[in-house]
Amino acid sequence: MSRFPFCRLGNKCIFSFSQHRFFTLSRLFFILLYLAFPAQAQDQEQEQVELEKLTWTEILQKEKAGTRTIIIPIGGTEQSGPYIAIGKHNARVASLAQQIAQQVGHTLVAPVIAYVPEGNITPPTSHMRFPGTISIPEQTFKSLLISTAESFQTHGFNLIVFIGDHGGYQHIVADVAQALNKRWAKEGRAREKSYALYVPEYYSVLQTHFNTYLRQHGFGQDIGKHADINDTSLMLAVDPSYVRLVQLRNAPAPTAQQGIYGGDPRKASAELGQQGITYQIKATIKAIQQKQILISGQ
Repeated sequence: MSRFPFCRLGNKCIFSFSQHRFFTLSRLFFILLYLAFPAQAQDQEQEQVELEKLTWTEILQKEKAGTRTIIIPIGGTEQSGPYIAIGKHNARVASLAQQIAQQVGHTLVAPVIAYVPEGNITPPTSHMRFPGTISIPEQTFKSLLISTAESFQTHGFNLIVFIGDHGGYQHIVADVAQALNKRWAKEGRAREKSYALYVPEYYSVLQTHFNTYLRQHGFGQDIGKHADINDTSLMLAVDPSYVRLVQLRNAPAPTAQQGIYGGDPRKASAELGQQGITYQIKATIKAIQQKQILISGQ
């Protein structure tokens, strides 16, 4: 009888003794590798920047270790034509906020604010004319931003950063940040070195630097105001699953009736979008770091 009955098939042995030893050593190697995973997982946990994936005790530990900056990413749930999913802004701002936080260091990212003003609800105007769009009143939006920032300020964050992925509410976010800073100064919170920072460059570089880049590379006629080559390329770079690329490549010229306002998204690519994302990340990191230096010097 074979010393390894499990390896017999009829009168033929599948594995030799040396092969059996090889597989035994291989199993031992993978067991040792598995035992090393907890340490690796712990390192990954220390690098976690998403607030909603942390416990309150982990957040407190991070604050004690120097994490005093938090980014409030603002998206929006709106139509973007037949070829981009309605969660476009939310997916993009979540991804970029995490990249920004990781590069700045000692920074967390709040859950995305996904509901923003998108037009009148009844009768529907603007993006509300298309199914799937969700809109809230401007005052509700302001109150949401203020309460969110106040919550983080109460819990020890001294730099609350607003970045918004949608153009329609940029002026509102700017007003909210200004109002918060006035309120905190009046209440004496300025002594705690707290500041609300609105970063217009996160959005404006797309209209300046990125559109200039597109024109320089022969895509000037494809630039529009919404769901154009700019918008679509950014989404392809962040998460192509949000773009119906096959349908887009075979589509006729776009129209406003489809929810595409000017330009042409059919030549969009992830490579182009990555350039736009790079502009956004660099500009936002610069703004945050400059404000951090100012706060630390107070």
